[in-house]
Amino acid sequence: MIQNNRSAEIAAALSARLLEMSAGTKLPGVRELAAEFRASPATISAALAELTALGKVRAEPGRGTFALGRQRVPEPDFAWQSQALGPLRVDPDRASRLGNYGSPHLIPLSWGYLAPELQPGSELHRIGARAAKSPRTWAMTPPAGSVELRRVLAAEYRADPSEVLVVAGGQQGLVYAMRTLAEPGSTVITESPSYPGAILAAQSAGLRIAAVPSDDHGILVDQLAAELERTRARVIYLQPSYANPTGVVLSAERRRAVVALAVAHGAFIIEDDWARQLSIDEPAPAPLFASAPDGHVVSVMTLSKPISPGLRLGAIIARGPAGERLRAARVADDLCVAPVLQETALELLTSGAWQRHLKRVRSELAVRRDVLVEAVTSSLPAARIPMIPRGGLHLWLRLPHGTDTREVVTAAHAAGVLVGDGRHFYADEPPAPYVRLSFGAAAEPELREGVRRLASLQQR
Repeated sequence: MIQNNRSAEIAAALSARLLEMSAGTKLPGVRELAAEFRASPATISAALAELTALGKVRAEPGRGTFALGRQRVPEPDFAWQSQALGPLRVDPDRASRLGNYGSPHLIPLSWGYLAPELQPGSELHRIGARAAKSPRTWAMTPPAGSVELRRVLAAEYRADPSEVLVVAGGQQGLVYAMRTLAEPGSTVITESPSYPGAILAAQSAGLRIAAVPSDDHGILVDQLAAELERTRARVIYLQPSYANPTGVVLSAERRRAVVALAVAHGAFIIEDDWARQLSIDEPAPAPLFASAPDGHVVSVMTLSKPISPGLRLGAIIARGPAGERLRAARVADDLCVAPVLQETALELLTSGAWQRHLKRVRSELAVRRDVLVEAVTSSLPAARIPMIPRGGLHLWLRLPHGTDTREVVTAAHAAGVLVGDGRHFYADEPPAPYVRLSFGAAAEPELREGVRRLASLQQR
């Protein structure tokens, strides 16, 4: 670090000197500069490399380093791209919010992953190091994923391993599913509010989005039926267990009803099963996939949520020609997930550490959820919690009528707190002002402090 700072200082000094040099002027040699600046040759070489990268000097092996002089760089003109690219598909505001929540300088009161202390870090380090030494870690796996990992992932879905496609995380799974199961320009129906990443995946696939409201028991079946008739949609996106952001679990009666509607309309249900391992008060219901033997349900699961955001690994479980299409389309993208990730996940999932990890995470999430609920109830009396989630990572919070959530989120960010803007969870206009708070990524003191800062903003 000291040498890097020293080389930067020397580069700055030489940069000022270059302003007085004409193009082609030769700089002193490395030894001469080392003596002048009382620095090592390596430090001088690092400074010259920085100037070369900045386009201020040109190094000619065997001859020396030469000033390039002041050159006017023409201003780039990207106007032509507007016509070539056509209209926007993906909402950049929604996309930026989804991907930029991981700053270490902010209290993560809205972040869809586990806090570092809740991740099985030591197990991942140990297992990952061992996996890296295995010869098959550096060999190609089948595009669908390693046979052993697919067998493990298939078990909970009562699926055949051949019906499992390993992908680089749940988000990639959603993109694959949306793109493969629906034609561009067709409609996908989603419950509302819904996961912003699913909305982005639909936009990326060139799909129109039709939103159907949900309540404390999940998507409203009557309105779903009407929307299927109106749009002739062939894809329905649902989060049946601990939906993001509401935490709602689709009731048993509605589970049967939505599968029956999919059968009647010849439609697919994309089951986003991201929170199955993050149940708190009771085990999650069985996957919808298990109740659809004819392939009307395509499940997308992820290990990034219950393990670590850096473990970009998930799976699509699909039956029949749809599964074949998904597995074939995979080859066009990236051939396979990195084998080292697959080997690491396989060993963790088949070890005793996996169940111990889940038990600890569920216990800790229960505590943190209750801490966040208590903090909101006591410090934000004007806000309302429609439902206390029984699993997942998030708390959906309704603010007083007339609140501008953009202003809330912006002010919270300035106060060092990340809050999820409820607008991003709706494909169209939100019916009321909501924000999403999360209890999985922050420790108990951070949860209390984050809510305290939110409360102080309302008092200004």
